[in-house]
Amino acid sequence: MKIVVMGASGHGQVVADILFQMWTKGREMELIGFLDDDPKLTGTRILGLPVLGKLADLPATPHDCVILGIGDNAARARVYAELILARKRFATAIHPSAILAPDVVVGMGAALAAGAIANPGARIGENAILNTGASIDHHCVLGAHAHVAPGVHLAGHVNVGEGAFVGIGACAVQCVQIGAWSIVGAGAAVTQDVPERATVGGVPAREI
Repeated sequence: MKIVVMGASGHGQVVADILFQMWTKGREMELIGFLDDDPKLTGTRILGLPVLGKLADLPATPHDCVILGIGDNAARARVYAELILARKRFATAIHPSAILAPDVVVGMGAALAAGAIANPGARIGENAILNTGASIDHHCVLGAHAHVAPGVHLAGHVNVGEGAFVGIGACAVQCVQIGAWSIVGAGAAVTQDVPERATVGGVPAREI
């Protein structure tokens, strides 16, 4: 399976490393390289992999499937939608050190980084990110394109809406709803529902 990573930024490199670690554990795959819209990167090598061109160069790049290495949720969702329309296949990246209960559902194109934990009944949406050392407890739901940053801890039955971003080191008590396309600031403690497209921060988290 030939895989192209779309985006060579820091998050793209994390995704590439997850795939490399999967390969070392026996998964049959070949990392072709990166595509990135920064023209300065074309022709360079990152993590030993070539940057082959811009995102638009994908049709001319031999591949079986793609995965997005774009950290910004809105941009990642936009490119994902374009690739779905082009009927591209998506890889899913799950680091070998991630711990998933047997019934956890992981959506197409999602990325689960080193040390991530998803407990029974959890669902991780398509193109979502569960980043390094983050944990979601039983029956949590991450919507499509959501990003749970490193070191986040969500109690049971937390619902993170589509495209929402939960910043590094934040936490949430059980059963709260984090609205679609909202932002939870770093280190925040979410004790009540967060409206859609709101930005909250602090302990306890309040709307900014």
